[in-house]
Amino acid sequence: MFWHDSPMHNTSSDVPDERRGKFRFPLQREVRYKLVKDGTVLQSGTGETINIGSGGVSFTVERDVAVGSFVQLSVSWPVLLDKSCPMRLIIFGRVLRSDHGSCACTIDKYEFRTQARALPTNGQRNDAMLERWVENIRKEHLKGGMASA
Repeated sequence: MFWHDSPMHNTSSDVPDERRGKFRFPLQREVRYKLVKDGTVLQSGTGETINIGSGGVSFTVERDVAVGSFVQLSVSWPVLLDKSCPMRLIIFGRVLRSDHGSCACTIDKYEFRTQARALPTNGQRNDAMLERWVENIRKEHLKGGMASA
């Protein structure tokens, strides 16, 4: 059996009304999400991934989120680093769709991070990397708007 003959192979032409050009793999994992605008967290919550592929991820949300929003996901990864260290997949992207408790977003940037075994005692997190990324995207978007004007 060849890969393209397997049940896991799927292209947009295989499924009617399918908008994706790449296959998504079913993966149910705990996810934490944050919506960010101009360096401010607008909304955050928890859910579960539904599926994931190289171009995007679908996950459940506590309430619908604004399409076009910048989003950061933190997904619990099913494999341990060196058989002992929990990992998280950090995804940066934009919300494409959100309705009826589910959301789909792009994967514009991602990285793996080791997961802390306990939360910091002060309860604060450093999200400077996400804030810089959002600011750079915003600047690029503004440049693109000025260039076409």
